[in-house]
Amino acid sequence: QVQLVESGGGSVQSGGSLRLSCAVSGYTYRRYCMGWFRQAPGKERELVAVFGSDASTRYADSVKGRFTISQDNAKKTVYLQMSGLKPEDTAMYYCAAVAYCSGAYLRREADFTYWGQGTQVTVSS
Repeated sequence: QVQLVESGGGSVQSGGSLRLSCAVSGYTYRRYCMGWFRQAPGKERELVAVFGSDASTRYADSVKGRFTISQDNAKKTVYLQMSGLKPEDTAMYYCAAVAYCSGAYLRREADFTYWGQGTQVTVSS
Protein backbone atom coordinates (compact mmCIF):
# COMPACT_ATOMS: atom_id res chain seq x y z
CA GLN A 1 0.00 0.00 0.00
CA VAL A 2 1.59 3.23 -1.16
CA GLN A 3 1.39 6.12 1.29
CA LEU A 4 2.29 9.77 0.70
CA VAL A 5 2.85 12.26 3.52
CA GLU A 6 3.41 15.96 2.82
CA SER A 7 5.22 18.39 5.08
CA GLY A 8 6.93 21.78 4.93
CA GLY A 9 3.94 24.04 4.57
CA GLY A 10 3.53 27.19 6.61
CA SER A 11 3.00 30.93 6.55
CA VAL A 12 5.41 33.18 4.67
CA GLN A 13 5.63 36.78 3.49
CA SER A 14 5.16 37.63 -0.17
CA GLY A 15 8.42 37.01 -2.01
CA GLY A 16 9.52 34.34 0.43
CA SER A 17 10.35 30.69 -0.13
CA LEU A 18 9.21 27.30 1.13
CA ARG A 19 10.17 23.72 0.30
CA LEU A 20 7.45 21.12 0.48
CA SER A 21 8.36 17.47 0.99
CA CYS A 22 6.42 14.32 0.16
CA ALA A 23 7.66 11.14 1.83
CA VAL A 24 6.74 7.97 -0.05
CA SER A 25 6.36 4.58 1.65
CA GLY A 26 4.89 1.19 0.83
CA TYR A 27 5.16 -0.64 -2.46
CA THR A 28 7.46 0.73 -5.11
CA TYR A 29 6.55 0.96 -8.77
CA ARG A 30 8.79 0.01 -11.65
CA ARG A 31 7.67 3.17 -13.38
CA TYR A 32 5.86 6.09 -11.80
CA CYS A 33 5.26 9.81 -11.98
CA MET A 34 4.77 12.30 -9.15
CA GLY A 35 2.73 15.45 -9.08
CA TRP A 36 1.94 18.40 -6.88
CA PHE A 37 -1.56 19.86 -6.85
CA ARG A 38 -3.02 22.78 -4.96
CA GLN A 39 -6.52 23.86 -4.04
CA ALA A 40 -7.56 27.28 -2.80
CA PRO A 41 -10.93 27.93 -1.13
CA GLY A 42 -13.71 28.04 -3.71
CA LYS A 43 -11.48 26.86 -6.53
CA GLU A 44 -10.85 23.59 -8.34
CA ARG A 45 -7.82 21.50 -7.50
CA GLU A 46 -5.16 22.32 -10.07
CA LEU A 47 -1.96 20.65 -11.19
CA VAL A 48 1.10 22.65 -10.17
CA ALA A 49 4.01 20.45 -11.24
CA VAL A 50 4.78 16.97 -12.60
CA PHE A 51 7.94 14.86 -12.30
CA GLY A 52 7.92 12.12 -14.93
CA SER A 53 9.47 8.66 -14.83
CA ASP A 54 12.13 9.92 -17.24
CA ALA A 55 12.88 12.87 -14.89
CA SER A 56 11.13 15.31 -17.19
CA THR A 57 9.28 18.15 -15.49
CA ARG A 58 6.27 20.25 -16.36
CA TYR A 59 4.73 23.22 -14.57
CA ALA A 60 1.57 25.26 -14.55
CA ASP A 61 2.06 28.57 -16.34
CA SER A 62 1.38 30.45 -13.12
CA VAL A 63 4.40 28.94 -11.34
CA LYS A 64 6.95 28.55 -14.13
CA GLY A 65 10.27 30.07 -13.14
CA ARG A 66 9.32 30.11 -9.46
CA PHE A 67 8.63 26.47 -8.49
CA THR A 68 10.84 23.42 -8.97
CA ILE A 69 9.81 19.78 -8.53
CA SER A 70 12.50 17.19 -7.79
CA GLN A 71 12.97 13.68 -6.41
CA ASP A 72 15.51 12.00 -4.15
CA ASN A 73 15.18 8.27 -4.84
CA ALA A 74 17.47 7.30 -1.95
CA LYS A 75 15.28 9.19 0.53
CA LYS A 76 12.07 8.24 -1.31
CA THR A 77 11.03 11.86 -1.15
CA VAL A 78 9.56 14.29 -3.67
CA TYR A 79 10.08 18.02 -3.23
CA LEU A 80 8.46 21.22 -4.40
CA GLN A 81 10.78 24.18 -3.98
CA MET A 82 8.75 27.38 -4.08
CA SER A 83 10.36 30.80 -4.46
CA GLY A 84 9.02 34.28 -5.09
CA LEU A 85 5.77 33.29 -3.42
CA LYS A 86 2.69 35.39 -4.07
CA PRO A 87 -0.59 35.70 -2.14
CA GLU A 88 -2.33 33.84 -4.98
CA ASP A 89 -0.15 30.81 -4.19
CA THR A 90 -2.06 30.40 -0.93
CA ALA A 91 -3.67 26.95 -0.99
CA MET A 92 -3.62 23.43 0.36
CA TYR A 93 -0.87 21.57 -1.49
CA TYR A 94 -1.19 17.86 -2.23
CA CYS A 95 1.33 15.27 -3.36
CA ALA A 96 0.12 12.62 -5.81
CA ALA A 97 1.53 9.54 -7.56
CA VAL A 98 0.65 7.22 -10.42
CA ALA A 99 2.38 4.12 -11.79
CA TYR A 100 3.30 3.29 -15.37
CA CYS A 101 3.01 6.84 -16.58
CA SER A 102 5.68 6.93 -19.29
CA GLY A 103 4.43 8.86 -22.28
CA ALA A 104 1.29 10.00 -20.50
CA TYR A 105 0.33 13.67 -20.39
CA LEU A 106 -0.73 14.04 -16.77
CA ARG A 107 -2.95 17.03 -16.17
CA ARG A 108 -5.85 16.24 -13.82
CA GLU A 109 -6.78 14.57 -10.53
CA ALA A 110 -8.10 11.43 -12.20
CA ASP A 111 -4.70 10.78 -13.78
CA PHE A 112 -3.19 10.05 -10.34
CA THR A 113 -3.86 7.08 -8.06
CA TYR A 114 -2.33 7.89 -4.67
CA TRP A 115 -2.66 11.08 -2.65
CA GLY A 116 -1.23 12.65 0.47
CA GLN A 117 -3.24 14.46 3.13
CA GLY A 118 -2.07 17.92 2.09
CA THR A 119 -0.06 20.71 3.67
CA GLN A 120 -1.21 24.32 3.96
CA VAL A 121 0.73 27.17 2.38
CA THR A 122 -0.27 30.72 3.26
CA VAL A 123 1.39 33.75 1.66
CA SER A 124 0.70 37.17 3.13
CA SER A 125 1.14 40.47 1.29
